[in-house]
Amino acid sequence: MKASVYMGPKTVEVREMPEPVAAADEIKLKVRYCGVCGSDTGIFLGTHPRAKAPLILGHEFVGEVCDDGKKFHKGDLVIPFPLMPCGHCRACRTGNEHVCNNFKILGTDAAGGMAQYAVVKEDNCFLVPDGVPVQVAATAEPFAVIVRAIHQSGFKALDTVAVIGAGPIGMIAGLMLNHLGACKVFISDINQNRLNKAREYGLIPVNSKTDDLERIAKAATDGEGVDVLFECSGSEFASLQMTKVLRVSGTVCMVAVHKAQHKVDLRDINFKEQTLIGTRVYTKEEFRQAVDYLPEAADLLKKVITHVVPLKDAPSVFGMIADENQGTLKVLIDCQNI
Repeated sequence: MKASVYMGPKTVEVREMPEPVAAADEIKLKVRYCGVCGSDTGIFLGTHPRAKAPLILGHEFVGEVCDDGKKFHKGDLVIPFPLMPCGHCRACRTGNEHVCNNFKILGTDAAGGMAQYAVVKEDNCFLVPDGVPVQVAATAEPFAVIVRAIHQSGFKALDTVAVIGAGPIGMIAGLMLNHLGACKVFISDINQNRLNKAREYGLIPVNSKTDDLERIAKAATDGEGVDVLFECSGSEFASLQMTKVLRVSGTVCMVAVHKAQHKVDLRDINFKEQTLIGTRVYTKEEFRQAVDYLPEAADLLKKVITHVVPLKDAPSVFGMIADENQGTLKVLIDCQNI
């Protein structure tokens, strides 16, 4: 079979790989689409601490069941839950498997779904709801990230919200918060193409190169600041800015995984009694909730799918994503177009 394989820093190739064989507790999938995540870019660049070449990339995928299993039947469209907790550490023992101390994930620690075929644990698969377009189903995993973030943040309808970072995760966050009844959703970035899309989608764009998110948010909230802020950029500038944009007793939800130690103004946390909370991926229940909500969210999730690339051209996506002029948000790999 053909697969997109990480071969070393800045080297991804479409290679002929052995077609996988399902074990007794697994099912084999004919992969339809696989999304490209920021973590895939980190692997491509050689900066991911766990990924080892050669590695089939991809953890955001949807596929057709190849043969009848115990739960699913041949032809069923399913979405795999890609996390692989150890089941033994304290986090796993206390119901927090998603922050397992020995956390592993498909496409990083084991062969992923950016290939014609993949094998996955049958018990870790969820049936795509009727009527959901297959491409939309491939966005269930990043959508689950936002389901978790919203739960962590304590967001309520009519809250005023800021999202820093208008990449795929930030855009999904902004769209869903707007959909769930936010009073206003500000979204900031330095990529004007993404901000133009945000405006089309009903969000309030702020270009951090030319505008001041703190000033704009406070002007719209009687000088108070926003109720909840989602940090989705991973930038040093955002880590210093976020507590300034937030009101007294507001909550910052850290969605981005910062790749370096960045400064935060902890005086704001004290003086304004703000809450700073982290979020990492999602629980299995939240993943199920994301899949179940796909029919309701489908029209919104379609908006973030900007490019679909055939598997044969998968190595080109990293340059495409790095080029601001391409206007990418979520890029999908068509794994049957070889």
